[in-house]
Amino acid sequence: MLSKKRTMEAIDLMKELYPNAKGELNHDTPFQYLIAVILSAQATDVSVNKATPFLFEAYPTASDLAKAPLEDVMMRIKTIGLYKTKAKNIIKTSQMLVDKFDGEVPRTKKELMSLPGVGRKTANVVAGDMFNVPSIAVDTHVERVSKRLRICKQSATVDEVEETLMKKIPEERWVDTHHTMILFGRYHCTARKPKCEGCLLLDLCAEGQKNLNKK
Repeated sequence: MLSKKRTMEAIDLMKELYPNAKGELNHDTPFQYLIAVILSAQATDVSVNKATPFLFEAYPTASDLAKAPLEDVMMRIKTIGLYKTKAKNIIKTSQMLVDKFDGEVPRTKKELMSLPGVGRKTANVVAGDMFNVPSIAVDTHVERVSKRLRICKQSATVDEVEETLMKKIPEERWVDTHHTMILFGRYHCTARKPKCEGCLLLDLCAEGQKNLNKK
């Protein structure tokens, strides 16, 4: 497995490829970002960004969405995967925000995870991006890149990947690294046909070297 030093070398090289990495979900407020992140589970950011303008046009705030008819919300997000369950969750989340948090998005991960449809990954993303709480959210891209580079064990669970990354990366770089690794995995180290040939990280990547040796 890569040492702390070699892990940071890999992160810095990813940063060269994506120097301005940030989240790609469109939003105007922390509430809208929370809803967009909930909707993005098992869906692409592109599909979420196509649906949310129609949703937020009618329900821009927690108090608005808390009173929304379920059928109308489902209709507005039906192009997103699992839209029926997600519609129920974002209405319930909005109701809880109004009832327990004065309509505002809570700032702690524990409080965020008390909301319907909000798991550890979503809480990490929202806390990190909206409130600068040091967080690393492990999605499919972060997990794939971490394992291909041997930053963590191949058998590691999502939680174990997160723990390993937090140990090897300075806390002040967690949020930025999360976005850098997502873009690297989404556009470069893709699930199918990763761009190993000519990759800046090839010398550090056991998986990439193995892929090229097969050719």
